[in-house]
Amino acid sequence: MTNPLPAFADRLTRWQRAHGRHDLPWQTDDPYRVWLSEIMLQQTQVATVIPYYQRFTTSFPTVADLAAAPLDAVLAHWAGLGYYTRARNLHKAAQAVVRDFGGAFPRTAAQMATLPGIGRSTAAAIAGFCFGELTPILDGNVKRVLTRWAGVDGFPGEKKIENQLWTLAEALLPRSSSDMPAFTQGMMDLGASLCSRSKPQCAACPLRADCRAHIEGRTAELPTRKPKKAVPERSTVMLLIKHEGRILLEKRPPSGIWGGLWSLPEADSPTAIATLCRARFGLEVESGDTLPTLLHVFTHFRLSITPQVLRVSASLNQVHETETQWFQRSEALKAGIPTPVRKLLQMKVKQADLFGAAS
Repeated sequence: MTNPLPAFADRLTRWQRAHGRHDLPWQTDDPYRVWLSEIMLQQTQVATVIPYYQRFTTSFPTVADLAAAPLDAVLAHWAGLGYYTRARNLHKAAQAVVRDFGGAFPRTAAQMATLPGIGRSTAAAIAGFCFGELTPILDGNVKRVLTRWAGVDGFPGEKKIENQLWTLAEALLPRSSSDMPAFTQGMMDLGASLCSRSKPQCAACPLRADCRAHIEGRTAELPTRKPKKAVPERSTVMLLIKHEGRILLEKRPPSGIWGGLWSLPEADSPTAIATLCRARFGLEVESGDTLPTLLHVFTHFRLSITPQVLRVSASLNQVHETETQWFQRSEALKAGIPTPVRKLLQMKVKQADLFGAAS
């Protein structure tokens, strides 16, 4: 039997050049812009990423511009994309490129993988697109293509299976570095289009002749799904503390959920609100409307948010914490804030803006 491994790369690169995506705004040999797109595309669809990418590169056109920008500005441009550790690591990595590499993006996957937030697959994608390095990628779409083509059983997120897929991906690389951009893009394109999760279009696939899942009628089974676990549920009370047409926001710790973003203060329960406001902010408050519960879904848990409107009745002392500030609503909406906070600030209450004409 003919060895299918060399033919795999040939068929895939021919297909990509004829049928793959060629009009994405980050298809360039500039490693900075490819890196931005790769980070943004983690856990996020292309259609969602494009406007964010365009705004980001307009404001920070070079890695030096990103390195010099305040973190708050970077987070404000990222707000709504989620997984905010990505934005913080982008900023740190840009500063490392300027500091450790003289402002020039490193040229090898091994060097790139030393930067914050750049894993093996992301580094390989940048190196393959921009420098023709013969090194494999293994994102979610590629795992789906490989598990189906080779008939690999087992959840791809399991370390043993992932290592098996890395070995296979290495063996399937093209022989010429000039083919690496088309090969790398082809792996991504095939997984994003013909080899989709629910309705693969096998008849049009360039790999169907020796794809085990297609031959054996197992495309619905592969890749093996992750074992299901119950999704934990948490709850919080978000405090919309109003005073003279402004809202009180506090900056969250740099790590953890919504790290580094401006957010609404939170209380564990409605009974803890008055004590919290008095102790932390030096404010006496009066309760206003309790707004409809808002559900926000993270990867690993669901958060039930009870929004409570509060009005300041007396200030025992000035808010002096550097991580706490009063914002006009228009100012808050321009800052780096989490998606549910943005929804709350835009909410209509009793047919009127939450903040009334003063905002």
